[in-house]
Amino acid sequence: MQNKKLVIIGAGSGIGRQLAADAEAAGAQVLSVGRPEVDLTDESTIAALAERVGELDYLVTLASDPANGPVTELDRAAVHRAFDAKVIGPLLLAKHFAPRFRPDGALLVFSGVAAWRPAPGRAVMAAANAAAATLAAALAVELAPIRVNAISPGIVDSGAWDGPGKADFLAGVAAKNPARRVGAPEDISSAALLALTNPFLTGTTLHVDGGGRWA
Repeated sequence: MQNKKLVIIGAGSGIGRQLAADAEAAGAQVLSVGRPEVDLTDESTIAALAERVGELDYLVTLASDPANGPVTELDRAAVHRAFDAKVIGPLLLAKHFAPRFRPDGALLVFSGVAAWRPAPGRAVMAAANAAAATLAAALAVELAPIRVNAISPGIVDSGAWDGPGKADFLAGVAAKNPARRVGAPEDISSAALLALTNPFLTGTTLHVDGGGRWA
């Protein structure tokens, strides 16, 4: 990562902050971008960000906007926002940033275990995450030699689950996972760095879920 320019969209998450710290420790120049700088529902802000960034080596998008709940109670606008964050936004990021990647550049999108292990009330999450993984494969073919991959995290203690009942929930997940624990931001960050820097890895989804797909 020495002297590489890395842009992280959605860096306010626990995973995003960990990735930014690990990449900087490895010598990268990191630009962390949140909603005040770019709105993935607004293509003009994506284009403006690409113009401001200029040339880059790596781009990661961790943006999400879950629309959970029973299908019979889903709000269409919320469903659309979920796909904006996971699918349409990353597609537009690819559109505007692809011409700016240096040789050996890489784009990394985030999927999630719900795509492979759906649950009641998580239909939108499952569909959006599955679409994100498929998008990564499609972009890897179209944008080659830019490498494009996806990461599918399992349940990670990244702050997303904070609240009443967290300890019992995470303990229950850990008891079922083949890894016998939940994930930590460091687990996902190390996989992200691998996906960004391995020159022979493209068009695939890395499952960093402790075996949660099978639990």
